[in-house]
Amino acid sequence: MSTHKDAATAAVTDLAPGDQPWRDPALPVERRVDDLIRRMTPTEKIAQLYSVWPGAGSDGDDVAPYQQDMVDDGFDWQTLIATGLGQLTRPFGTAPVTPAEGMARLAGLQEAIVASGRFGIPALVHEECLTGFTTHGATIFPTALAWGAAFDPDLVEQVAAAIGQGMRAVGVHQGLAPVLDVSRDARWGRTEETIGEDPYLVATVGTAYVRGLQSAGIVATLKHFAGYSASRAGRNFGPVAMGPRELADVMLPPFEMALRDGGARSVMHSYAEIDGVPAAADRRLLTDLLRGAWGFDGTVVADYFGITFLHSLHGVAGDLTAAAGLALAAGVDVELPIVRCYGRPLADAVQDGTVSMTLVDRAVRRVLRQKCELGLLDPGWTPSRADAVDLDPPATRDLARQLAEQSVTLLANDGVLPLPPAASIAVVGPLADDADGMLGCYTFPRHVGLHHPGLPLGVSIPTVLDSLRAELPKATLTHVAGCAVDGTDTAGVAVAVALAEQADVCVVVLGDRAGLFGKGTSGEGCDVPELRLPGVQERLLGALLDTGRPVVAVLLSGRPYALGEWADRLAAVVQAFFPGQEGGPAVAGVLAGRVNPSGRLPVGVPRHPGGQPASYLAPPLGHATEVSTVDPTPLFPFGHGLSYTSFDWAVSADATAPVCPTDGAARVALTVRNTGERAGAEVVQLYLHDPVAQVTRPVQRLIGYARVALEPGAARRVEFTVPADLAAYTGRDGRRIVEPGDLELRLGASSADIRHTVRVRLEGPERVVGHLRKMTSEVTLADVAV
Repeated sequence: MSTHKDAATAAVTDLAPGDQPWRDPALPVERRVDDLIRRMTPTEKIAQLYSVWPGAGSDGDDVAPYQQDMVDDGFDWQTLIATGLGQLTRPFGTAPVTPAEGMARLAGLQEAIVASGRFGIPALVHEECLTGFTTHGATIFPTALAWGAAFDPDLVEQVAAAIGQGMRAVGVHQGLAPVLDVSRDARWGRTEETIGEDPYLVATVGTAYVRGLQSAGIVATLKHFAGYSASRAGRNFGPVAMGPRELADVMLPPFEMALRDGGARSVMHSYAEIDGVPAAADRRLLTDLLRGAWGFDGTVVADYFGITFLHSLHGVAGDLTAAAGLALAAGVDVELPIVRCYGRPLADAVQDGTVSMTLVDRAVRRVLRQKCELGLLDPGWTPSRADAVDLDPPATRDLARQLAEQSVTLLANDGVLPLPPAASIAVVGPLADDADGMLGCYTFPRHVGLHHPGLPLGVSIPTVLDSLRAELPKATLTHVAGCAVDGTDTAGVAVAVALAEQADVCVVVLGDRAGLFGKGTSGEGCDVPELRLPGVQERLLGALLDTGRPVVAVLLSGRPYALGEWADRLAAVVQAFFPGQEGGPAVAGVLAGRVNPSGRLPVGVPRHPGGQPASYLAPPLGHATEVSTVDPTPLFPFGHGLSYTSFDWAVSADATAPVCPTDGAARVALTVRNTGERAGAEVVQLYLHDPVAQVTRPVQRLIGYARVALEPGAARRVEFTVPADLAAYTGRDGRRIVEPGDLELRLGASSADIRHTVRVRLEGPERVVGHLRKMTSEVTLADVAV
């Protein structure tokens, strides 16, 4: 290893910066990149456009689609790095390693890369980080659907900053997060990775995550651009039937905001094909829109094997060479996770003139610019080394706790909650004493760890049962699982019923076990035909309700499940979307009353398991009508959530603007007062209703929200300044317009619980707005004297 280090150092320091302008940190980035590119051979340029995946084999379990078919165990490392290397894929997230072991191995890889290439340029290192740094022993945060439930972008930004700091400390440069797909069909297995079903919520929370991650020096990569979550029947990789208006008004705004306002430096194309055009081959999407209209100058990276899929799955390329040409021309700069199309096939295409060298130069310029911005071209660069790095420090665990507590959502409560401190409680269900119920499919234990039997979780993850024992030391708790998460065995149901009959109250913990490609009931490649609880969990729930004892249903899941069949019989319902390592204490804290629930649903909970997809973002005929026997009205709507305290809302008469120019802004304000006996947080939601438009519009859509924390008796004034630009939509001619006319600003506790309506009239000329339009409402909070 010392030989590699000496050689690497020599390669970096043998020439003075004055002789090599590309190595001079005092020069502008573009000048440095120009100088370097003119010195590189075509082979050296192409080497910057692909990655190598150390440790990934073809004989193990997949953590990426078709991994076993794609990975070549026989690649020659020294040959691959002889002309340089663009990226290294997941050196910490492929197999269990301690931070010190991972850093030592990564340093060795980087030193070899630097020593082998003529320019001594290290590789950029990427990892997954949706629920925390996906490596053994790092803090596991709630999944993205729980971020949405918290309605707290500021907290999500702090979480992302903490994640980024850990990654940066061990030598990682790029994080493959956040997921900005808007949930369109909860049957899709990756629903857990989305922030919710509303583009404004996804955009604002996702942008906050980007800011936090990049504040730590990590490049945020937006996933999956675009339309991936709208596949037919919720099937992963399924074709997307979507018109340009839905794409523009629902799917694209989160990406646009995260790039423009969050400054995201990377985008990952999706696996989707929209109207027959796969995203990886879509020049209009990746170049005309992303680069041209939006001005993005970062890197576009392939979703894993996505370029190969143009040939093997989509059938729009006859071979790997054609796939490489299509993707490069469309605007895909980097092939991940390994080299298949952008290696020899691309080199051959360039040599025979099939692919222009201009396209290679365009992509390598973006890659080198990013490496330059990260300091990887600087003469003093050295790989990170440390004897010990704590990836699960107390401060980070505290953030995980805060986010988990804020995301737990109380959906229904007949007064049984909080649980009495000395009650007799039957705690049953397959996830009552199972840490897996806290973990999404991009957590290390469920993504990689399950392929290593006997591997410890790496962090402490109390179960709901453990946590209830800690919260209620005077209570009498009995426990049995009753059934598994999936499967058909009902032998344990009778035992669970017997425990419930002997208790004052029964807490049944149901839901999902996350996994990949059929290894779970939720997660990537784990789609479902209908929204019924997996396995025989419904059978268990029904049997418990038949006892006549009060039953509290706790859902630890990656998607909402239909609960209408039991809604009138359940004493209470608590929803937690894979709440992470602190999820057990958070749920138990809500059940016991230590935590006053403040989560709000980022997706509606359906009444019936069929009738999907359904979303509150629908025009009038997308809701219940007299001309259809199918009623898509959810049991619990988007934005719904209860509290253990009460709040009074009063709209301020002096803070409204009934007339507003089409290029102006309206104000609406209210005072929220905590009228209960304990501290709590209300989530005020602002919706826009446009009664007449050129095209059909959603009955209402979220355009603002405020999380308002209040002590008992305290009050705060909440003021929204709403730019007219938020009324914009894609008109008949395909342009985004703000038109004069009447609007309603609706203040609600959910999309179905509208408390006040303020009518506003837009006056003035119709305006065409573009990328520079205002995309958020400004929110101001001020204390009010009691």
